[in-house]
Amino acid sequence: MIRDYFRLVRIKNLIIIAITLYIMRWLVIYPILELNGFSFQFSEFNFFLLTISTVFITAGGYVINDYFDQKTDLINCPKRVVVGATIERRHAMTLHNILNFVAIAIGFYIAYEIDLANIGFIFPIISGALWFYSTTYKNQFLIGNIIVALLIALIPLMPVLFEIPMLNKEYHQILIRNGSDFNVLLFFSLGFAFFAFITNLIREIIKDIEDIEGDEEYERKTLPIVLGEFYSKIVVEFIISITIVALILTHIIYLDDNITLWYFLIGLIAPLLFLSYKILKAKETKDYKTASTIIKIIMLVGVGYSSVIYYSMVN
Repeated sequence: MIRDYFRLVRIKNLIIIAITLYIMRWLVIYPILELNGFSFQFSEFNFFLLTISTVFITAGGYVINDYFDQKTDLINCPKRVVVGATIERRHAMTLHNILNFVAIAIGFYIAYEIDLANIGFIFPIISGALWFYSTTYKNQFLIGNIIVALLIALIPLMPVLFEIPMLNKEYHQILIRNGSDFNVLLFFSLGFAFFAFITNLIREIIKDIEDIEGDEEYERKTLPIVLGEFYSKIVVEFIISITIVALILTHIIYLDDNITLWYFLIGLIAPLLFLSYKILKAKETKDYKTASTIIKIIMLVGVGYSSVIYYSMVN
C-alpha cells in the first residue's frame, strides 16, 4: 500500500525536486555570495520548510492529475494506474487536500517569518494552477503543456525568490554605497529556469504524442490530436533547435570559459541532437518512451551544470 502511494506522488521526482532546490542554494547561490563577501539571510530551517512545501504541493499536483486522468491512463498506461485500482478515489482526493493544505500553510508561515506576507500567495496560486491544469487546461491545445513547463521552471527560482529580498534588506546600505545588486543570482537562476521550462515543454509534447490514443478517445485537444503526429514532431524539433541555439548564445555572450563549452557540447548539445534524431525516427509508443527518457537525462545534466558554477566560483 505504501509503495502505491509512493508511485502516486512520484517519489523519485519529488526527491529530484528537493535535491534541485538544495543544489541551487549551495552550488549556485552560496558560492556567488561567498565570492562577494555576503552570506545567506534565509535560514536553513526556513529553507527546509520551503523545500517541504514545494515537494508537498508538487505531490498534490501529481495526485490530482492521476485522479482526473484515471480513464485515459487505463488506455495509455494501464499498468501504472493506482487511483481507482489499489487506492480509492476518495482517499486520493483526501491525500491531495492534505498535501495542499500543509504546503500552503507552511508557505504562509515562511512568508510571515521573513516579513514578506505577499510572497506566501505563490503557494495557493501554484496549487490552483495545478488543479485547473488537471481539470481543464490539460485538455486544451498547448496551454496545459506551457503551464506545466512554467510551474517546473519555478523550482530553480524558488530559492532566489525568498533569498534576494532578505539580502536586499540586510545589505541595503552596502549595495547603495557600492552601486551593486544581486542581479547575478537572478541571472543564473533564470538561466536554469529557462532550461527547465523549454526542456519540460519538449517532454510534455513527447508525452502527448505517446498518449495520443487515450487522449483521442476522450476528445482532448492536445497538440498531437489537433496537428497530428508529424507536425507535432516538427514542433518538438523546432523547440530542440531553439534550446541548442540558446545554449550556444549563452556560451558566446555570457559564459565563454572552456569548461562550459565542453559541458554544453558533450552534456547537452550532443544529447539534444541525438534526441532530435530519435524523434524524427520515432514511429511506435516505445520510441517516444525512449525519447522521454533521453530528455529526462538532459534535464538532469542541465541541473548538473551547477557544479561547474561552484567550481568556477571557488577556484
